[in-house]
Amino acid sequence: MSFNYCEGVLSRLPSDVWHYVRDAPGTYLWLAALLAASRWLARLPAERASRVLVANSTNLTGLRRAPLTVLVTSAFFTPGTSWLFCLVTYSVFHAPAEHRLGTWRWLAVVALAHVGATLISQGCVAGGIRAGRRPESEREAPDYGVSYALAGVAAVLAYRIPVPWRILYLVVLVGFHVHGLARNRRDFTALGHVCAVAIGLGCFWIVP
Repeated sequence: MSFNYCEGVLSRLPSDVWHYVRDAPGTYLWLAALLAASRWLARLPAERASRVLVANSTNLTGLRRAPLTVLVTSAFFTPGTSWLFCLVTYSVFHAPAEHRLGTWRWLAVVALAHVGATLISQGCVAGGIRAGRRPESEREAPDYGVSYALAGVAAVLAYRIPVPWRILYLVVLVGFHVHGLARNRRDFTALGHVCAVAIGLGCFWIVP
């Protein structure tokens, strides 16, 4: 009985995986593009790869030069992240969110978290530079990746988790990002992650 059950589960596994991927097209198309960009970047000479990342960063210089362009292209590069980590995080957070919200609602949360957290964190950098608390060099500090979107989507998923597990989930999620900010208050990306979580929680109106 147990053997037949396991055999049945294994025989359905390829079909179940395909349906899981098929029902989250935005997640896996984005993941494919992200991994393709990472492979292309890895083949470039180090100096040229660095220039590409700087050109696609949402730092103050990039936002002044081409704000819409860098807000989009920065989401297709990720700093030194393994393929396995990307696959796991996209499958555990983005895919379930897209399944439950639908592609367009999921994409709205992604965009709000990515853009909102970027603008808030870079606004704090600009204010710090004007006040003399931050060096002028931070105008060109690299700022790219997918972590703000991930934090926002992870937060909005809380509304699909039943109580009391939702409370535990939120304690871990919020505690993790707040702890990161408390350890290094000058790290604008840590601030961005906290903002992204707040934006994700603020997207309760998107959840069906």
